[in-house]
Amino acid sequence: MTPQLAAILLWLLFLLSWHGAMLWTARVVSREKMRVQFLYFGGFVVGFALLFMRPEWFGPPGVHRPGAWLRPLRDEPIALAWALVAAQLAGFAFAWWARAHLGRLWSGGMTIREDHVVVDTGPYRLVRHPIYTGFIAAILGFAFMKASPAALAGGATLILVMAAKAKAEEQFLRRELGADAYDFYARRTPMLAPFASR
Repeated sequence: MTPQLAAILLWLLFLLSWHGAMLWTARVVSREKMRVQFLYFGGFVVGFALLFMRPEWFGPPGVHRPGAWLRPLRDEPIALAWALVAAQLAGFAFAWWARAHLGRLWSGGMTIREDHVVVDTGPYRLVRHPIYTGFIAAILGFAFMKASPAALAGGATLILVMAAKAKAEEQFLRRELGADAYDFYARRTPMLAPFASR
């Protein structure tokens, strides 16, 4: 198996398991306006479309490696490709740890579920948005493995959308759960990068 095939299979397995687990959630008691959530959803669609775009779709006909300007990165020894697969796997594992730790409180959108509280244990001790942190690690591993302009633009788009959505989610949680409780947590825990300055 090539590293490229392993990377694609990891994404497929992760996304199938992630969406399958959507059935395991508590009842929604409050949610952010749908038009706000659709803005972020649109950003994710654009970012993932670019990330997974086939290289030959980007550039003039007959050019199958449009990212030739990044060839030194793409032609590194196979050990580098497997290291990027490992980074992707580590990112997925971190995201799944966070989701399992949230249990029935998890939501893909900005919602408050029954018995919702500020979670500050497990991976949430390290960062306030560990699911996004894991996704970002996996996205970077995949984007650098493909090393095409489209994949790198998609990765950058997804990271920007996740950072913006993380900030919006925090405003929503402050409003719904109380600013004092969330601010106390935010003061001692970085947003996305573990061990970063608060």
